[in-house]
Amino acid sequence: MTATPSTTPARRRRSTTTDLALIASFAALIGACSLLPAIPIGVVPITLQTFAVILAGAVLGSTRGALAALLWLAVGLIGLPVFTGGGAGLAPLASPSVGYLVSFPIAAFVTGFIVERLPRGRIATSVPLILLAGAAASILVVYPLGALGMAWRAGLTLPEAFTFGLTFLPGDLLKDLLAAIVATSVHRAFPALLPRRGRAAARAAQRAEATPAAAA
Repeated sequence: MTATPSTTPARRRRSTTTDLALIASFAALIGACSLLPAIPIGVVPITLQTFAVILAGAVLGSTRGALAALLWLAVGLIGLPVFTGGGAGLAPLASPSVGYLVSFPIAAFVTGFIVERLPRGRIATSVPLILLAGAAASILVVYPLGALGMAWRAGLTLPEAFTFGLTFLPGDLLKDLLAAIVATSVHRAFPALLPRRGRAAARAAQRAEATPAAAA
C-alpha cells in the first residue's frame, strides 16, 4: 500500500525521533562506561570506553554511531562530568588521552561503515566479522591517534607511545568480542535497525525478490 502524503511526514518524524533517541542512548552508554572505575596503567588508564564506542558503530551504523560519540564528547566539553574519572570541560584535551578522545567518533564511523556492508543472519559468521570490524577500527584509528596524543602530551617518543598503546590490544580484543556478540544479538532482534549498504544490501534485495509476494 502506497503511503499517502499525510502519512509520509509522520513516518519521517518518527524515524528522526527514533534516531535521536538511539544517538542519545548510546552517548549515555559511552558516558556510563567512562565513569566506571578505570584501571591505572602508565599514562593512560584502561576503561570500557572503547567497548561502548565500537558497540555504537556496530549497532547504529556509521553516521549515528559517530554522532553518538560526538554527542558524548560535546556534553563533556561543555562541562558535564562524563569523561574518565568524572572529568569534564577542556582539561581532558590537555591530557595524554586527547588522541583517544578524538579517535572515538572516527572509530565508531569506521566500525559502522564496515558492519553496514557485512552479511547478516548467522551468528557463526556475524560475530567474527563484527569482531574484525571493531579490531580494524581500533588498529587503524584508535591506536595511531592515541599514540600521537601521548607523544604530544606525555612527552613520549612516537615509538614509545605506539609500544605502550599495544599493551591495550588483548583487552581491546576482548571488548571487541563482547561488542560483536551484543551487536549480533541486537541485529537479530531488530533487523531493520542497521541500514544495509553495498553487497549486503544487494543480497537482501535479491532475497526479497525471491520471496513470493504476500497476497494483498
